[in-house]
Amino acid sequence: MPIIEHLYIDRSVIGDPQVKTLSDRLNVSSSVIDHVEELYGLIKSAPDPVSAGKKLLYLTANKGDFVRKCPGTRYYTCCDYMILHIGTFCTMDCAYCILQSYFHPPILQYFVNHNQMFAELDAFIKSRCHRRIGTGEYTDSMIWELWTDLSQKLIPYFAAQSHAVLELKTKTTFINNIRNLSHKRRTIMAWSVNSPEMIHRNERGTASLDARIEAAVQCQNWGYPLAFHFDPLVDYEGCQDAYRMVVDKIFKKIDPDNIVWISLGSLRYMPDLKTTIQSRFPDSKMVYGEFVPGMDGKSRYFKSIRIEIYRGILNAIRQYAPNVTVYFCMESDEVWEKVFGFVPEEMGGLPHMLDESAIKVCGLSR
Repeated sequence: MPIIEHLYIDRSVIGDPQVKTLSDRLNVSSSVIDHVEELYGLIKSAPDPVSAGKKLLYLTANKGDFVRKCPGTRYYTCCDYMILHIGTFCTMDCAYCILQSYFHPPILQYFVNHNQMFAELDAFIKSRCHRRIGTGEYTDSMIWELWTDLSQKLIPYFAAQSHAVLELKTKTTFINNIRNLSHKRRTIMAWSVNSPEMIHRNERGTASLDARIEAAVQCQNWGYPLAFHFDPLVDYEGCQDAYRMVVDKIFKKIDPDNIVWISLGSLRYMPDLKTTIQSRFPDSKMVYGEFVPGMDGKSRYFKSIRIEIYRGILNAIRQYAPNVTVYFCMESDEVWEKVFGFVPEEMGGLPHMLDESAIKVCGLSR
């Protein structure tokens, strides 16, 4: 369970009712501050600023956009996903997490100005320009369940419309709050998965693979559609058998017809993250593989390695679920062709493929 040691409150939101709710639920010491910069020195002076940032929660207002486009890259095929920016950083600690170096310094923030959030969601739904939005880009979607009522607000909101789906992606099992909500299959419960060995070595504070799958089973029993994300896939001795086992575990418990999509993505990272991983996870071997600079500047496995891993997992999935939508997160057309036998444009584009899957499995209107 995550431990918050101190709560910091932006003076501008001190009167927000959510501030009192979170303060009561956390039951820790708190301070009111005028600027987030007041936390920078405190965190930077810690022996491990990343760990320090996970133990301090800052309640503030989102001064930018709540609804924004995924920061993909033009060099690889992007799914045209939309992000609901509810907060930043995470209480869990994964070796490969880009958030360690994305925020300087990393601070656990939760945005409380939900009137603006729902106003932007109203415009998002009304525009009918996008069908898929999720909260798991800059944070884990479900860590906030321990202290907030966010899911109890978002899930009924999306249930009241039929054009778009909300995806909540997590590595936790914090699902108790969503059991009795009216969702009308407009919310997709999604889990990032990896092999037990990778979870043990590189995903501190996360739920085990078996626990994640059991949580998915519960959500399936409550009528929620599901998704799984094999990302990042790591090349190591025995990884093919290990990932095949992950696939086996999922489909022994989960109905393929209830899966909206499965994504595959290999380990990739910006060069400055390598030093962070080596420093904070000295026992991790993941950065010592066969990497080459990608077109987006990130270190990626050699193409032949990625293709081999992808083919193994795709073949395992297809044995159970020949019709489930499987896609790559940020890969080239060449890799698509060599693994799937087609490129997304031949199917109307990746956004179209995923939209059609959401229409089919979640019952969205056209």
